[in-house]
Amino acid sequence: MNLTGILLLYLALLNLAGFLIMGADKKRAVRGRWRIPEKTFFILSAAGGSLGCLTGMYLFHHKTKHWYFVVFIPLILAAQGILALVILIL
Repeated sequence: MNLTGILLLYLALLNLAGFLIMGADKKRAVRGRWRIPEKTFFILSAAGGSLGCLTGMYLFHHKTKHWYFVVFIPLILAAQGILALVILIL
C-alpha cells in the first residue's frame, strides 16, 4: 500500500470513529449513562475525523445546541479542506 492509500485509510477510519462515537454518545445521553468527554470529539476532529463528527452531529441531532460544536467542528473541517487543497496545488 502506498502513502496515499495509507492516508486515505487513516482518514476513513478517523471519520468512521467520529461518526460512531457521536452516535454512541447520543445513545448514552438519552439513557443517562457515562458520556464521552467533549474534548475527545475535538481531538478526533483535529486529527482528521471532522467530517465524520459533523455528519454524526446532524444525523443524530447531538451537540447541535452547543455553539462551540456548531462553530468549531465546521471550522476544523474547512481548515483541513484548505490544507488539502494547498498540498494538492504544491
